[in-house]
Amino acid sequence: MQADDPKLSEEAIQLPTSSIEQPPSLSERLLIPTLLAGVTGGGVGLLSKRRKAHPNIPATYATNSAIVAACYCGVRELVKVTRKSQDDDLMNSAIGGLFSGALLGRLQGGPRGAFRYSIAFATFGTAFDYASLRSKPLLEKVRNMDSITLPVWFPIQILDEEALAKKKAEEQKLFPRLNKEES
Repeated sequence: MQADDPKLSEEAIQLPTSSIEQPPSLSERLLIPTLLAGVTGGGVGLLSKRRKAHPNIPATYATNSAIVAACYCGVRELVKVTRKSQDDDLMNSAIGGLFSGALLGRLQGGPRGAFRYSIAFATFGTAFDYASLRSKPLLEKVRNMDSITLPVWFPIQILDEEALAKKKAEEQKLFPRLNKEES
């Protein structure tokens, strides 16, 4: 190889003139589609620099979650009405999970999918209902506690009528000009 070889000269080596397309940034890929799905429910293609069609992934996830929840809850309520049972009967959740899982699994993955989905829906649905039934008394206990008080330094205070009247009197002493403008 010689230094004067025309194949190796800088003029012979040229970079392609077409610009290399950069991948979209994190905000373009995640933040903007998420905000758009929450605000408008519209497509992402309007804000994208590229002209390709973008699937609206957050809206797709939300729609799929809503379909699954509606199917499971609907079948569970249907089983409850049919069996004439109480709200806290876990058998409703198990049967509702089996039927809704079989229905959605059949649509998604055929007969094998129906079996897998039915077991998964029955297991997770019953576990979720069991956990919510067990935590309900605890949440009621916390909600009805009167011992929860805010610290004195906390900027938001709950005042009774006497404390509110005292505060207004102090404000009138501190800001007499402001009180004249209000009246």
